Amino acid sequence: MNDRSSLLTHLECAKCHHIVDAFSLVNLCPVCAKPLLARYDLKKAAAAIDHRNLSDRPQSVWRFPELLPVRNPLCRMYLGEGGTPLIPATQLGASVGHEHLFIKEEGLNPTGSFKARGLGVAVSCALERGAKALSIPSAGNAAGAMSAYAARAGLKAHVFMPKDVPESFVVECQVLGAEVTLVDGLINDAGKAAANHPDAANRFDVSTLKEPYRIEGKKTMGYEIAEQFNWELPDVLIYPTGGGTGLIGMWKAFDEMEEMGWISTKRPRMVSVQASGCAPIVRAFQSGLGEAKLWENASTDAGGLRVPGAIGDFLILDALYQSHGTALTVEDHEMKEGARRMGLAEGVFVSPEGAATFVAFEKLFQSGWILPEETVVLFNTGSGHKYYNLWAD
Repeated sequence: MNDRSSLLTHLECAKCHHIVDAFSLVNLCPVCAKPLLARYDLKKAAAAIDHRNLSDRPQSVWRFPELLPVRNPLCRMYLGEGGTPLIPATQLGASVGHEHLFIKEEGLNPTGSFKARGLGVAVSCALERGAKALSIPSAGNAAGAMSAYAARAGLKAHVFMPKDVPESFVVECQVLGAEVTLVDGLINDAGKAAANHPDAANRFDVSTLKEPYRIEGKKTMGYEIAEQFNWELPDVLIYPTGGGTGLIGMWKAFDEMEEMGWISTKRPRMVSVQASGCAPIVRAFQSGLGEAKLWENASTDAGGLRVPGAIGDFLILDALYQSHGTALTVEDHEMKEGARRMGLAEGVFVSPEGAATFVAFEKLFQSGWILPEETVVLFNTGSGHKYYNLWAD
């Protein structure tokens, strides 16, 4: 790993802009309890990094350690995360008459999903800042990633998951040494169980956007997309949205890159895709709201999309509005069919969440919202190998 130093300067509340010490072990803003965002000395970063000559840097999440919140190189936990391929989806695009379609294949990350990016950085930060034990509520993939990096870091891992998650996710966490608690209900109920645990005060909570560091790992997708397109961003990014950390993170990355002079002011139109049985962001967007109400009785086979309420809802919606993007739902049966079509056309075994992006793309292309000449990136956020239960029938 390269011993370049973090240029983190402080943490800033995304809502009230309260400033917090850069290297404190902290969850939410102490003033308004909203998410904290990491801020960097971007002038120094622009001077230190030649983004046109990166041959001496690793193809990983840690490609730009100056722009990540870990100072000590020994605390940068690494299992091979990041540096995922951008696959030209030539045959898939041709099947609907589009010639500029790509798949960002995040299923190749450690533990089989893009959660490795966020949790790798979050666990590294927690280790550097003195945490001894970690806690996470999860629908599956985040729990597996946290368990893996906690094991790597020598930290105790405590996982809270809904009882109906596929058994493969539970086994993964247990084999990686985590203590697993199964909870009646959804991920928000798992979050309540984690927060109400008698030992909760002694565990650092790495819930989605309830700490400032997972988003920093996820933002690296934005840096990779920019580099893979030779620092010219695509026209449309289609992202499956549960907690929305990746979408928010990429939007943050675009702002950072523009300030450093790496990209122009051009932004992709951001598209948030949710399941019809759990679509709080879509409902809020279609109503022109700045926040999303809790979705009651959430139901979908795509565990990563079964998030009835996101603490970063206002940040997701801001990115959609600012980019002139949109939000739409897909059905569970459409995801399964979409996964089969993606696999047949491109040889990629995608998660249902990843398949949702292709279904959304086809709808938007057929409606004319996406034009034939526009460059579009679909995010497959996890490997289909984690979801064998969906193909049993």
